[in-house]
Amino acid sequence: MSRPEITKLLKQNNTKLNQSEIESIIDIFTECIHEALSKKQSVEIRGFGTFFIKKIKEKYNARNPKTSELIYVPEKNKVRFRASKKLKRLINEKN
Repeated sequence: MSRPEITKLLKQNNTKLNQSEIESIIDIFTECIHEALSKKQSVEIRGFGTFFIKKIKEKYNARNPKTSELIYVPEKNKVRFRASKKLKRLINEKN
């Protein structure tokens, strides 16, 4: 689902809000998640899941598959998402 689809659904469910208000709500929501993750905090949304940062170790002996050249891969942070039990149950539920 893309951002325009989300704003369209929010507009249908909340007719009192205009388009710019809905877009600012989405911007504030994503900005709050970005700020928390940049501070290495986890973001938990009950009934949906948890966003968290996982540190990936550096690799000294990585290989470029195209040229077979040895390369160094530095340590980095990755964003991970763990779905809640409720979300997993809803996704795996048979209709």
